[in-house]
Amino acid sequence: MQRQQQLAGWLDSLFPDEQFTLAPASADASFRRYFRATFADGQTRIVMDAPPQHEDCRPFLHIAGLFETAGAHVPHVHAQDLEQGFLLLSDLGNTTYLQALAGAGTGTARSLYGDATDALINIQLASRDNELPPYNEALLMREMRLFPDWYIARHLGVTLNDALMAKLETVFARIIANNLAQPRVYVHRDYHSRNLMMLEQNNPGILDFQDAVYGPITYDLVSLFKDAYIRWEEADVIDWLIRYWEKARKAGLPVHDDFSAFYRDYEWMGVQRHLKVLGIFARLYHRDGKDGYLKDLPLVMSYLRAACTRYIDLKPLLNLLDTLEPQISKEGYTF
Repeated sequence: MQRQQQLAGWLDSLFPDEQFTLAPASADASFRRYFRATFADGQTRIVMDAPPQHEDCRPFLHIAGLFETAGAHVPHVHAQDLEQGFLLLSDLGNTTYLQALAGAGTGTARSLYGDATDALINIQLASRDNELPPYNEALLMREMRLFPDWYIARHLGVTLNDALMAKLETVFARIIANNLAQPRVYVHRDYHSRNLMMLEQNNPGILDFQDAVYGPITYDLVSLFKDAYIRWEEADVIDWLIRYWEKARKAGLPVHDDFSAFYRDYEWMGVQRHLKVLGIFARLYHRDGKDGYLKDLPLVMSYLRAACTRYIDLKPLLNLLDTLEPQISKEGYTF
């Protein structure tokens, strides 16, 4: 309540002669909160509350500038107070892609995903080295270690023996070798249906990009098409991927000339992301008390298992998942 009073006081200082109301807009998995300020004339703005002891707004500001310059529709920053941790942003509306796609047919989905990949290509075309942190071996590995630390050990209560840990480390090394060999571009890192807003003009609005890095070109496509919150038929996803791949080649992005090689990179990048996401969702529950992500674990695990069945070099990981499956069944998950 004290933070909200501080926030209202800051807005009063910006708009001393205007009346406004504040209402919660959304929250995310971090300490950030968002409020919608509605003014007497009907205009709205979003206020980000990012407590400075927990969150740093500077990456958000830097990346917002990069993406906006690239032509992506991100929130425009109208005012800032970094000392208090407040940003005043343009309002990208209430309708997420997840809401717009719920119950939608493949025609609507194809159109919305086409807009999303067009925006992604613009961001990728703007990529320059040394602007964003590198998605390097250390970060990729740190993310994957969330899987044994939080999903296996904490969530399932299983301790891996030395032999199983060694096999897991071998697979981790193979995954990272693939990821690091991919061409590098700007990577949003959470380019999915909850962070894309459906708009009538310059669709989509793009949110939650403050953790962007410079890394593998397939990563954001995995976030988009192997979405933890909504599932599509594989034939449709391959169609949408081909459409992206054709547009990306035409635009001069460094994608593989052979779609099958590009698709393999996409699959292997997905394995890295899904190991991370399983660990993060488990951590959000066990450490942070947020149980809303537990219902999304089965879909993420199904993506992971499907990819592991296709590639012989991922077989040790599939064997491990099979070993864990009886325990997973006790937890109430089926795949």
